[in-house]
Amino acid sequence: MLLQKLYAYHAWANNDLFHKLATLDQDRHKAELHTALRLVNHYHVVARIFAAHLTGAPHGYTSDNTDGTPTLSELRAAVASSDQWYLDYVRGVSPGDLTQAVAFTFTDGDKGYMTREEMLTHVALHGGYHRGEIGRILWQLSITPPWDTFAVHLHQTEPTRRQRGTQQSVPA
Repeated sequence: MLLQKLYAYHAWANNDLFHKLATLDQDRHKAELHTALRLVNHYHVVARIFAAHLTGAPHGYTSDNTDGTPTLSELRAAVASSDQWYLDYVRGVSPGDLTQAVAFTFTDGDKGYMTREEMLTHVALHGGYHRGEIGRILWQLSITPPWDTFAVHLHQTEPTRRQRGTQQSVPA
């Protein structure tokens, strides 16, 4: 299922980003690291909010970010736990449940209505958007950001794709 591959990629990309952020000089790049942590924390909070929407549970957030900023290690652990939750969810959700629409309320009070599949897609794309922002920050520091693409993930996790890529495609 595509959502399972998408969430495997999402978790892989998050892990790769945390690995890169851990290499930053925390004194020299204090402001940039703080901005990066705020961005990751934001998309993590949004992921937790949508996990609550998916399960019908209250999420307890009043905003799409927290007042305080977690440390790199705290955030890494929280994001890894959230990523595992999503991996488990997409492995277990039925195709019928994916098409079910759910009404919910955003933290700003606006009403929302999305299918579970749309919510899952939103969470993954939202995280990718903000990882891209962090990649831009890294480029501005002359640090090469992680190679955060779905194609790279697929070829790193399934290296036999490279061999299959040398075979001629046969039209259907």
